[in-house]
Amino acid sequence: MPPSTAPRPPDLPGWTHRFSGKVRDVYAPTTPHPDGDVLLLVASDRVSAYDHVLPTPVPGKGAVLTALSRWWFDQLGDLVPNHLVDAAAPAEVADRAVVVRALDMVGVECVARGYLSGSGTVEYDHDGTVCGVALPPGLVEGSRLPAPVFTPATKAAVGDHDENVTFEAVVAEVGRETAEELRRVTLAVYERAAAVTERAGILLADTKLELGRVPDGDGSLVLGDEVLTPDSSRFWPADGWRPGQAQPSLDKQVVRDWLTSPASGWDRASDAPPPPLPADVVERTAAGYREVYRRLTGADL
Repeated sequence: MPPSTAPRPPDLPGWTHRFSGKVRDVYAPTTPHPDGDVLLLVASDRVSAYDHVLPTPVPGKGAVLTALSRWWFDQLGDLVPNHLVDAAAPAEVADRAVVVRALDMVGVECVARGYLSGSGTVEYDHDGTVCGVALPPGLVEGSRLPAPVFTPATKAAVGDHDENVTFEAVVAEVGRETAEELRRVTLAVYERAAAVTERAGILLADTKLELGRVPDGDGSLVLGDEVLTPDSSRFWPADGWRPGQAQPSLDKQVVRDWLTSPASGWDRASDAPPPPLPADVVERTAAGYREVYRRLTGADL
């Protein structure tokens, strides 16, 4: 989304806008906060795909991301601490905002895959690996992997491209001890979450986590940003799973598929920005996000 057309983040009493990412607006308290060094994360209805923020929002998306992340943080509390602070967000954005502890984020996208899909399939088809992890022959798009794998990526700024990297590249970036802990936590979260989603009739194909540390803390890794939402995960209805073809999805893949279809008229290789999303793509995307929340939590948004 070009800066000239991006919606201006709302003014929120007691908070000062610091910056905006692809989806979230980040605020700092204007005066010292009772909980110390905290931030306000406001999830917007913006949609990003292929390193672009699209010109069309998906109504209600920010509320789903926030509510689902809260739910997952609770499910995962015994595995890894998270950045949530028990403090109220401003009423104007209460349904899509959380107060969180400021973290020093690790500069790695921590990705776990239990199924072959997306960029993983492209790399596997080329050399039989994903992020340097050798996989058995004969896998196809949608195949379940013999065991979940840690497939990290570099973290990119708005407009830049995330790049899959090997585990040894992560070691070179953050040191072996931290790299091994990132892998351990990521796979533990994936395995717990995959069991939860499967009971709800959803396959968790892959997911991306962001981890950091509390400044001047004990050095433990802490879950930050969002967790296990349709923005950061691939969710497939279990009853529609058919290896060897594109899978039906309850996530952002609906948007990606339309953008790369002839119907969009968009040349992904060009410098042109993506076109607006048609109403039916917006509604199918919103419906998929709500359905994931409903199946997992038993409640509606």
